[in-house]
Amino acid sequence: MANADFAGREYPATAPYSVGREKIREFATAVGATHPAHHDLVAARGVGYPDLVAPPTFAVVIAQRAESRYISDPEADVDFSRVVHADEKFVHHRPIVAGDELVTVLHVDSVTERAGIAMVTTRCEIFADGPDDDARERVATVMSSLVIRGEDF
Repeated sequence: MANADFAGREYPATAPYSVGREKIREFATAVGATHPAHHDLVAARGVGYPDLVAPPTFAVVIAQRAESRYISDPEADVDFSRVVHADEKFVHHRPIVAGDELVTVLHVDSVTERAGIAMVTTRCEIFADGPDDDARERVATVMSSLVIRGEDF
């Protein structure tokens, strides 16, 4: 179902994700975020951002790239066809803007099995990439709860 030994595991930082203007525009359009700062550079700069600013939930794009490492890890024993996304929470330390180079450190905070269901909590710490770990700026934290249905469900 899900390997409980993965609780407490930390995956190394991902390769940098380059936040692009078009990705922000596409995501904003997809989620119905109409504020001009998501679509127009002049408008974004006019309200104090250095470039287009991503909607708050854009962080999920970056977090899911990191979470896929856990999901696809054969030793984690996660059958993605049985995964139900139960909850997601965001803590933003600063806005995500076009031009950011972001890396993510994935933590598997808990794996709990009850009544044929595994509940997994992950935490993605997203940082602006720096020359070394100490120079990274914390950008966002994304916490996800996954329910993995057992074979009897």
